[in-house]
Amino acid sequence: MNRLKYSVGLVCVVALLISACGSSHNRLTIDVSGVDIPPVKIHRYDLDLFRANPANLRQDLEKLKPGFRFFLDTDLRDSSKLGQMKSYLESPRNLEFHTAVSDRFKDLTTLENELTNAFRHLKFYYPGIKVPRVYTYISGGDYDYPVQFADSVLLIGLDNFLGKDFKAYAIDGLPLYRIARMTPDYIIPQVVKVLESVIIPPYPGNNVLEQMIETGKQIYFIQAMVPGTDLKLILGYSDAQYNWIVKNEAHVWSSIIENQLLYSTDGRVIRSFFADGPFSTDFSAEAPARMGEYIGFQIVKKFMENQPAVMLPALMEDKDYQKILTGSKYKPRK
Repeated sequence: MNRLKYSVGLVCVVALLISACGSSHNRLTIDVSGVDIPPVKIHRYDLDLFRANPANLRQDLEKLKPGFRFFLDTDLRDSSKLGQMKSYLESPRNLEFHTAVSDRFKDLTTLENELTNAFRHLKFYYPGIKVPRVYTYISGGDYDYPVQFADSVLLIGLDNFLGKDFKAYAIDGLPLYRIARMTPDYIIPQVVKVLESVIIPPYPGNNVLEQMIETGKQIYFIQAMVPGTDLKLILGYSDAQYNWIVKNEAHVWSSIIENQLLYSTDGRVIRSFFADGPFSTDFSAEAPARMGEYIGFQIVKKFMENQPAVMLPALMEDKDYQKILTGSKYKPRK
């Protein structure tokens, strides 16, 4: 989709006042009570679809169609499509997911309130954006895309957030480090991450520094949309992993500088700082993977603390990575 247009004049004035004390926390803790959006209502395709009777499928789907046209905007007289839907509804795998989702997510009021708060922050920074219509559904184990955005519609596959003890994840061969992040706590960070990729077209970066700052901006964006979100949660780190990187931040940074890795375009080097996994093999079994994201966030956070005139939309668009690094004055304490 085309890059969203936005006007930030008034936002800049207000945000400058908010950021007067200069800390990242105060910059992101803003009053959005004046941002007028209707409360989010989640449309539960994950529940309503499975109430359809396979023996009376076409008629039941026709009744559901007005509320779920995104999923059912098709010719339901087509026997092949009805057959596919019947197979989906009768699949033991999908029934297992549906039963678990129905039990784990009986009520989504808290999630609706969290989404409303996140969308108010989004509208504060990007007044021109259209708040999406939100659906939950059973993805059938589409683990690579737990949250999707299409045509102003936000799709949340609740079967991707059933908790680390949900046995199907291990049976499907998912690694433990991924399963640990498949809990309800990760829904909002995943939603905001997807929205960020829609507003700002992804740019992977050509070297270590560029990827650090791009991933750091993504994390900063999530904290801006949901102020107070635990950085450990956004990163998907365990307590031990987070404590390790906090304790060893200066050591990691020194290693990058001393080995002249900051501007490296070598694929192996880039993977060592950004590839997902249980740990970082280049440091130790206690070192978390994706340490470049943590370092990048620290650089971006310091830059925004030192540059109170720079607003979030301008930060997200800025591709002058050397300027951001220099402006951050980033130097972790040993």
